[in-house]
Amino acid sequence: MSEEIKNAEHGVLLTGWKIPEYTKHERGRHWYLWAGIVFALLLAYAIYTLDFLFAVILILAAVIIFVRAREEPVEIDFSIFERGVSVGRKFHAWKEMVCFYIIYEPPEVKNLYFNLKGLRSRLSIPLKNQNPLKVREILLKYLTEDLDEEKEPLSEEYERFLKI
Repeated sequence: MSEEIKNAEHGVLLTGWKIPEYTKHERGRHWYLWAGIVFALLLAYAIYTLDFLFAVILILAAVIIFVRAREEPVEIDFSIFERGVSVGRKFHAWKEMVCFYIIYEPPEVKNLYFNLKGLRSRLSIPLKNQNPLKVREILLKYLTEDLDEEKEPLSEEYERFLKI
């Protein structure tokens, strides 16, 4: 960065970029056809077993998927500061984090991961067009890198495969 930007709470801004609020997957007609079939089968099973809570959850999930498909994700700021990282309005201090790792397998996977302490154990940040080596160099000053992680988390792999 050419000019040093300082935040009173978080210290000097080391780097930052815009990230989408969530991943929007490209879905074709076939995806919607198969999703509709699976939804109908699961809904029929829920009604057959008189599990109305499951039916309500299915309907809510379907509504959320279709609403999100119609809108574009909001771009939010991701920033790395001297004292931690911020994602949108949420700030995570270094002491809240265990380690970080980068999975860089373009074009599908270009992500930065932070393992957090507490209930929400992982934070996933798309690298987009950032140089992963420069990001890694900055983060190594504050966190240890988990070199054992060589693949994206299975949950994210399934999410990308199923386009949900």
